[in-house]
Amino acid sequence: MSLVRRVVLPLRVLLVSVFAALVAAQVWAVPRMVPDIAGPSLEQSVVQAVMLAASVLALLCVQAVIACTWQLLTLVTHDRIFSADALPWVNAIVAAMATGWVMLLGTFVCSYYFIVDEVSDDAALTAILLVLLLVGAVVGLLMVVMRALLRQATSLRTDLESVI
Repeated sequence: MSLVRRVVLPLRVLLVSVFAALVAAQVWAVPRMVPDIAGPSLEQSVVQAVMLAASVLALLCVQAVIACTWQLLTLVTHDRIFSADALPWVNAIVAAMATGWVMLLGTFVCSYYFIVDEVSDDAALTAILLVLLLVGAVVGLLMVVMRALLRQATSLRTDLESVI
């Protein structure tokens, strides 16, 4: 049994665990984490709705990445990762990451203009969102580079198989 096959099973167990935790967070934790403001103004109500929607949609993006990773692991176990079958899954990961990043950018702008000015004077949330934006941009761009490497490896393998 190769090292890759020995690693795939524990990784799948971890992916299922993280996926289940994300579903639990979407159903129970996230709605309770949104601040409950007594007699909220219109701005505060908008902020609450945006925070809830952004949190749930961000978790959906992570769940999409997990599902695509599961499919890529299936291709790895069948030794087909360097084939055209892998490209749609990697494209879906890049799309989910880009969607999550754009949504995070919107949340950052919303938090900067509404939360800091209208609801709270604490800029910690805005700073945390800025750090998440930077990390998300780095990871997203890294995935774009990895997708380009996968395309190159796929074409090289196809060329090599045609020679053999």
